[in-house]
Amino acid sequence: MKTPSALLTGFALAGALLLSAPAAQAQLNTPAASPKSTVTQRVGLTEVTITYYRPSVKGRVIFGDSTSKAVVGYGKRWRTGANSTTAIKFSDDVTVEGKKVPAGEYGIYTIPGKTEWTVVLNKSLKQGADVAGFKAADDVASFKVKPYKLGQKVETFTINFADLTPATANVDMQWEMTGAKFKVMADVDSKVMAQIDEKVIKNASPSANDLAAAAAYYYDNNKDPKEALAWIQKANATEPKFWNVLTEAKIRMKMKDYKGAVTAAEQSKKLAQEAKNADYVKMNDALILEAKKAGKL
Repeated sequence: MKTPSALLTGFALAGALLLSAPAAQAQLNTPAASPKSTVTQRVGLTEVTITYYRPSVKGRVIFGDSTSKAVVGYGKRWRTGANSTTAIKFSDDVTVEGKKVPAGEYGIYTIPGKTEWTVVLNKSLKQGADVAGFKAADDVASFKVKPYKLGQKVETFTINFADLTPATANVDMQWEMTGAKFKVMADVDSKVMAQIDEKVIKNASPSANDLAAAAAYYYDNNKDPKEALAWIQKANATEPKFWNVLTEAKIRMKMKDYKGAVTAAEQSKKLAQEAKNADYVKMNDALILEAKKAGKL
């Protein structure tokens, strides 16, 4: 049987061992060499999200042939980033470089070349660096794009959205002195027209906001100007806002109703002055001048 002093000595030794033992469970939290990044862009009515890891040049040759010891060799499949497969997610069906792509999340794989890149969207998000295990049967789209030379060096691999329009955007990949991009097109018109049909055309009491939005969409997309004019007049009859009255002026201008365009623009200008909105005052002044010149008023 151990004496009390022996028990105390044992407890002391055990405590000392616990205090001196390294914290094996705790890991150091240090910056990643290739940090993770997520970029999201609304294209039309569709959310497009890209998740990728961003390696840096660090004095290396990035793109080149087999003799250049390049990080990414010409003609070699690349995960388009570091660590994991770069992923792109579409909230709706889209068209990518002319190819129909269903809503969903896909891996972006590229095969860079000196004068041409092959870009592949594939169902697999787990390949990572194992591009040898790539299955072409899982491709959802494959297309060619032309690389371009950057005006200045991009040290860290970057994917951006560029060249935005109401229905399209380019996914722009840049690293070192090389860029390559591909176009994503969202199906905007059918979705907006379905809303207009429901909320305006088939609605016995459409709101002023919906009427104005429908008229502006028709104007911007060169649809029936008579229908657009009827909607914007109805909206302005109940709730005249300077921006909506300017829309009416623009529609009348497109219809070559120059006198009506001037009248609407003058009303919009007055409302803009009351709201102290100098930008709209200038826009109306410009339209008035253009309409008077075109109509010789």
